[in-house]
Amino acid sequence: MKQIIPGIIAAIFVVLGAGGALFMKGAFSSGGNASASADGHEAEGGSHGEAKSGGHGGKSSAGMSGDVEYYKFSREFVVPITEGERVDSLVIINLNLEIDKSVSDQVYGMEPKLRDNIMSTLIRLSNEGNTLGDLTNPENYETIRSMILANLREVLPTGLENVLILDMAKQHI
Repeated sequence: MKQIIPGIIAAIFVVLGAGGALFMKGAFSSGGNASASADGHEAEGGSHGEAKSGGHGGKSSAGMSGDVEYYKFSREFVVPITEGERVDSLVIINLNLEIDKSVSDQVYGMEPKLRDNIMSTLIRLSNEGNTLGDLTNPENYETIRSMILANLREVLPTGLENVLILDMAKQHI
């Protein structure tokens, strides 16, 4: 009898865990999944950049369709922070671009040019002061976003809605 009770308790927990997982999966896949497209089908990801529909219109400019997608870069941006002439730390930034669907095909082919533009902007910010040094300051966060957005508009003048900073981390060396 002593060995049956722990087995029954374990079986109850397994059943409750599976039921909870199915409940959570159903609750989040019905409308809370950010990678689901507007028609309810999940967008397919790849190893390269991908665009995903947000499921709602978002901001739209004149002459744009109003349908917004999110372009995910194939990898993060790594920016060295120098102190004097030596690298003191690295800042790792994960960005997405909020773009109009009308330019999504154009953006896929432009990833190297867009990455170059963003890296140039980030290096400039790194060399100009403490913007990338203090990641917890909301003003620095907005400075980074607005500078990247302004410089990207030189390369992609229409269809670019916003720059989304998903993650930022600093690694001291």
